[in-house]
Amino acid sequence: MKYNLLGNSGLQVSEISFGCMSLGEDHVENARILHQALDEGINLFDTADLYGQGLNEISVGRAFQGKRDKVILATKVGNQWRKDGSGWDWNPTKAYILEAVEQSLQRLQTDYIDLYQLHGGTLDDPIDETIEAFELLKQQGKIRYYGISSIRPNVIREYVRRSGIVSVMMQYSLLDRRPEETCLGLLEQHKIGVLARGSLAKGMLVNKPAQPFLGYSAEEVKQAAAAIQLVSNPQRSKAETAVQYVLHHPAVTTAVVGIRTLTHLQEITGIQQAPLLSEEEIQQLQKSIKANSYSEHQ
Repeated sequence: MKYNLLGNSGLQVSEISFGCMSLGEDHVENARILHQALDEGINLFDTADLYGQGLNEISVGRAFQGKRDKVILATKVGNQWRKDGSGWDWNPTKAYILEAVEQSLQRLQTDYIDLYQLHGGTLDDPIDETIEAFELLKQQGKIRYYGISSIRPNVIREYVRRSGIVSVMMQYSLLDRRPEETCLGLLEQHKIGVLARGSLAKGMLVNKPAQPFLGYSAEEVKQAAAAIQLVSNPQRSKAETAVQYVLHHPAVTTAVVGIRTLTHLQEITGIQQAPLLSEEEIQQLQKSIKANSYSEHQ
């Protein structure tokens, strides 16, 4: 497995990360998959307090008891569940973040979180207050580094300008090239690592039926999937090609992939043996479908 330094942090993370949201509710089965991922070289495991109303963090925490020094734990904050469980509300206040981190630490059964991420964000947020919370948690040793999870260029720019974030998690794939417009270049310039999620575009680039997606028609989605297949054979699987497209950009530190089964895990980690995409193949993929762009939050 290849490892990359995450932004200006001291974290060396695997180029493939485990998106834990895909895990089920069986703690034993989850542990089996998570342990195998660790054995395959994956060391960054991303969860959130939102997933399963905290059950996801509990499962990850249980799985890595006795292995804490071998893993990089990332989780997220900002979505507060209502007391009646009917849904959640956005709450990026300092008071809530300082409260929520204690619950995440308890569920993860750890004294510190390696990467604590704001799970969204808008320009209407009390951004300075949010940053104060993260900086205080760093000083207290409860988190090592912090970042944000956002696809909004205007929000990302504010955190680049005003905070000490080391990472931004954002959706990026051949079917979502919006980050290429401005965000990836900006983050590369400021040495802020990108955690790219959604590289398989909900599976439509690999094996799921095409449907309209982010302004693309189902027919255009088919064109992109066909290009992935054409570039893949016979050197690499379609999943490997889709992930390698994301990893080709120098701003991207790791591709966060939702893994549900051991078979899926083996397919994704096979990227270690697959040949890299050539510049010609990258251009071939890009020409298969017109790049989309952000229409809001510029």
